[in-house]
Amino acid sequence: MASLFQKFQEAVKVLAKSPTFAKDPRSLQFEADVNRLFLYTSYNRLGKDAVETDAEEIIDMAGKASLADQQKQVQENVHSQITSFCKYMDHILQPDLTVKDKPGTPSSENNSSPRRSGLSLAVGRTTPLKDHIAIPESKPLKRLEVSQSLKDLMGYTLEVKPSQIPHEDAGQGLFIHGEADVGTVLAFYPGVIYSPAYYRYIPGYPRVDAQNSYLITRYDGTVINAQPWGAGGESREIWDGSSLPEPKHIMQADGKGSERIWKMLSKPLDGTRLGGNHEVLERRNPLAFAHFANHPARDMVPNVMVCTYDFPLPEKHMRAYIPNISFGNGEEANMRRFGTFWFKSWKSGKNGLDVPVLKTLVLVATRAISNEEILLNYRLSNSKQRPPWYTPVDEEEDRRRWS
Repeated sequence: MASLFQKFQEAVKVLAKSPTFAKDPRSLQFEADVNRLFLYTSYNRLGKDAVETDAEEIIDMAGKASLADQQKQVQENVHSQITSFCKYMDHILQPDLTVKDKPGTPSSENNSSPRRSGLSLAVGRTTPLKDHIAIPESKPLKRLEVSQSLKDLMGYTLEVKPSQIPHEDAGQGLFIHGEADVGTVLAFYPGVIYSPAYYRYIPGYPRVDAQNSYLITRYDGTVINAQPWGAGGESREIWDGSSLPEPKHIMQADGKGSERIWKMLSKPLDGTRLGGNHEVLERRNPLAFAHFANHPARDMVPNVMVCTYDFPLPEKHMRAYIPNISFGNGEEANMRRFGTFWFKSWKSGKNGLDVPVLKTLVLVATRAISNEEILLNYRLSNSKQRPPWYTPVDEEEDRRRWS
């Protein structure tokens, strides 16, 4: 497999410079990223028994397939891995029905009284939970127990501990405990999803990153705020995205000039008026920690990359393990299913099988990775002042991403 991976790595370098890519810099970078993800996730799907002809066929497809076709295949590859992950989680957490009804056996979750999370408990919110959502019973395992069980089944799990980045602001970092091959989905980026229509409801708007370093933006403009998710929890619960207080706005109001005008024109909106979404989510999810991945220091190389993942919401048996909720009405794009594939569809046909999706992000390994810190190229915009700890991995990629 090592020689096959070298072929893929060479293909990544060649295809990224292909003149068939779009002329627009931002589109060029998007297509280059999709191309890399197509190669990495397809390589992963080949498995340990792959032969050289299989690898060559995928490389050939990467050079000929349209962007849309490559996106579809990446979605299918990622969805396949996440489906397997959800099956592992069910195996770990689903209760043993043979002992459930024995006298004196405590219930692992109280279904008669739905669990609430976050500020709704702190402020004593009396509004009834949406439709009185029932929480499926699960084993009363601690988060660390779930994490270890996942490693035993899947070969790896994640840990959050002090980063090895040699900078005082590095703080906590994300580490893989175990081993994973290139193209593996390693982590979910959890939290609240904001479509462009709801930007003004992001806490702290318009300076949303003033006290929040856990924001990330997809190419389509969707923003995910992982700050409310924090370090997860110890149960399966109804989550409304309000587990942490909203960050305070730190811009000083001196009442002068453009700063005052900016504040007047960009007044944040109160999200409580729209009514929050509630979902039963597994807060013990061992992979819901992508927001703790650090940017590599100088002379270090990233070992993961961001991958958009549109989760089809009708897959209700998997929903608890997707650590995200949409703000407001969501305004998700639609996907159409053909066999095992989920294709993006912008028009609803009368006889179509269009379904809503949740626009999420995952981290995908760009090489074989084992018991080390996970490093993600942040690709911060070069049009703004960057923090002192940021060293560009590829200045040209940064420029194209935000052009």
